[in-house]
Amino acid sequence: MSTCKDANGDVWEIYQAADGWRWRRTAPNGRIVGSSSQGYSNKADCIENAKRNGMGCTPA
Repeated sequence: MSTCKDANGDVWEIYQAADGWRWRRTAPNGRIVGSSSQGYSNKADCIENAKRNGMGCTPA
């Protein structure tokens, strides 16, 4: 799993699930406020989709 924290304090996670790479956005209060709607076959495509959905940091 790769993670990063954006300027708003949201934590973005890039992880591998059974159906491929997915992302999840968690607010500082611990609530999940966004996630990918599908699994991606490669990590780079997943990261690009997260960026289109507001990710402003780079996961390690």
